[in-house]
Amino acid sequence: MASETLGQTLERPATAPDPDRLNAFMGKMVGDMGAAMSAALVVLGDHLGLYKRLAAHGPATSVELAEATGLNERLIREWLAAQACAGYVDYDAASRRFRLSPEQAMVFADEESPVFMAGGFEILAAAFKDEPKVEKAFRSGAGLGWHEHDVCLFRGTERFFRPGYNANLVDAWIPALDGVEARLRDGADVADIGCGHGASTILMAQAYPNSRFHGFDYHAPSIERARDAAAAAGVSDRVRFETATAQDYPGRDYDLACIFDALHDMGDPAGAAHHIRRSLKPDGTWLLVEPFAGDDLADNLNPVGRIFYSASTMICTPASQSQEVGLALGAQAGEARLREVVESAGFTRFRRATETPFNLVFEVRP
Repeated sequence: MASETLGQTLERPATAPDPDRLNAFMGKMVGDMGAAMSAALVVLGDHLGLYKRLAAHGPATSVELAEATGLNERLIREWLAAQACAGYVDYDAASRRFRLSPEQAMVFADEESPVFMAGGFEILAAAFKDEPKVEKAFRSGAGLGWHEHDVCLFRGTERFFRPGYNANLVDAWIPALDGVEARLRDGADVADIGCGHGASTILMAQAYPNSRFHGFDYHAPSIERARDAAAAAGVSDRVRFETATAQDYPGRDYDLACIFDALHDMGDPAGAAHHIRRSLKPDGTWLLVEPFAGDDLADNLNPVGRIFYSASTMICTPASQSQEVGLALGAQAGEARLREVVESAGFTRFRRATETPFNLVFEVRP
């Protein structure tokens, strides 16, 4: 009977499409395909230094930009035309010159800008490169470990998140925690768990020279990169990076533990929370930063949710599934689900300390 019903359902004529809605949807498809193709050109322009050179040079023709960069003029001409179509550079038809507006330069040419986005496009590049691996994860359910991704994911993640940390971590997030800033100024022990290339760890070490910072990540190449970055920043005297997981990192009596945009990637976030609680001082604090999300899917059907759900499909959820437990919180877990995980470890205080359009920032205490 069920098969007969299914057959009848499949044979039922489809509702005729509304022409206006179809045209609007096709317009969206054209826009999305253009954006996807433009993403590859952003990575190209970033790697070749075209944005930085154009910003430094000022308005330039393709010939002038080619002379300034030593690159092929014909390809630069096509790249600039595509960038102008995307609205990523401005074009003056009278002079035939291209320029970066101050706003465009902040997004594409200034790595210290709080809105620098070129690193995020490297994450997009990794998604396309790793699609066959994620397809296998869909079929097997075995997940895909962070370490199994293309190397541009690791570099892109650090470059994408660092501007937000530069803009918020020291000026807003830490001051929003009860008594933590004063402790860091006086001298505290800090664990940065899932530190990646160490951008957050190094930033805190620069801001609070009397404190000691310990960065942990299971990905050994990222730890090596973090050590090099600490040396370049001149903070190696108060920063130590080690390869370790969130469930077994060493040390006790930390004043502050931090996880930045990484708890949802873990296979056993509850196990990580238990270990954090054991490693903190009785009056210590856990600073938990996660992607901004509402508790209900309907709350996240917006442009930010689109980015985070997509990244979660390609990166975060498969990473969790590849590990023990494989809870797979996803990048849009939301406050209520995060609270459940945290409180399962015996923490009794869980407070949204502050937020940005992209992050939820929680203060967690025993």
